[in-house]
Amino acid sequence: MKRLFSFFALFLCVTFAVNAQSPSVMPGEGNPEVMTFETKEIDYGTIEQNSDPYRTFTFTNTGEEPIVITNAVGSCGCTVPSYSDMPVAPGESGEIKVRYATDRLGKFRKRVTLTTNVTKDPVVLTIMGEVLEKPAQPEAVPAGEAGMFNNGK
Repeated sequence: MKRLFSFFALFLCVTFAVNAQSPSVMPGEGNPEVMTFETKEIDYGTIEQNSDPYRTFTFTNTGEEPIVITNAVGSCGCTVPSYSDMPVAPGESGEIKVRYATDRLGKFRKRVTLTTNVTKDPVVLTIMGEVLEKPAQPEAVPAGEAGMFNNGK
């Protein structure tokens, strides 16, 4: 019984000693919003088929550590994010460029999930809009009965 009590007391001492030496707040946990975005949602609006597919999310590092984006994943193959793997220093700005496949018709709402070095929670960005079919172009201008090059003769 004495040994069991001694073991328990030793275990508690070691546990408190380890907790006292480890930091109580991990980087990014004290201030989860170290990436301050101008907006986390971009609306393409109603656009024509095959329109400009790119939109850019801009953020500022408002934390005290450099931010490194380690991964960015679109919610499907039609949404492709691109980003720099260079660290964004405190006070500096960075960008995540997103390409949506505007050849797909209809309404859409897609997400881009970012993984960074400063927070364990992913950052989720959203794009949305509606792609309408491009109006049909006439194949040719009618020449008329007499023909285009006959001057009516």
